[in-house]
Amino acid sequence: MRRADRLFLLVNALRGRRRAVLARDLASTLGVSMRTVYRDVADLQRSGIPIEGEAGVGYVLRHGAEIPPLMFDADEIEAVVVGIRFARAFAGNRVSEGAARAMVKIEAAIPERIRALGERTAILAPDSRGESTREFGVLLDTLNEAIAARRVLRLVYRDAGDASTTRDVEPLCIVFWGGSWTLGGWCQLRAGFRQFRLNRIDAMQPTGDIAEERAERSLASLLREVRGRTVAPSPEARVSPPVALV
Repeated sequence: MRRADRLFLLVNALRGRRRAVLARDLASTLGVSMRTVYRDVADLQRSGIPIEGEAGVGYVLRHGAEIPPLMFDADEIEAVVVGIRFARAFAGNRVSEGAARAMVKIEAAIPERIRALGERTAILAPDSRGESTREFGVLLDTLNEAIAARRVLRLVYRDAGDASTTRDVEPLCIVFWGGSWTLGGWCQLRAGFRQFRLNRIDAMQPTGDIAEERAERSLASLLREVRGRTVAPSPEARVSPPVALV
């Protein structure tokens, strides 16, 4: 086992523990000698990892401690790079900015060789955000905030036949289908789960109500309905209730 991997596993073995872990237990978990555990703990302490304790007593990671970024192999960092590229290109402004900051931290933490492998991935996404993209990002941010706060939203919505209706919706998730975005939620008008195309929402405002926490109207319940189908619902075709696209 590489020393870097062993040190990571050692910290991970202490993470979240309320009681001190004896060196012999750490040695058994890692498959190394107690002397190696003592040496590794001392090295981690010198590097700034807040491990408290001593030989014979045990070790504990100080509660609330900030742990340095994890190390990634080539496949993992490629997945991270691709994910961040798509978040920067297509997510809301807040998530896009957070993705950019995360990439800076990741690049500073991983070895040059691994970083170079990740950057060579051929899976790309647009790296510029025009005015229309930023405006759409505001919409995504607003929806994200409403979902987090459980705010009921009143939508003025156009269906496929261009007929306009007003819906009070308990928003649960935002889905990107590769070509279009939808808002998934509980439609109070239809008393069921629906998915609304974002480009058909003509107006939106909070009603002032907060959605009650009900298991039958939760995201988990919506996902169970989706997974219960042999084919996941697609925004390119109408699907039957209770997860209907309107």
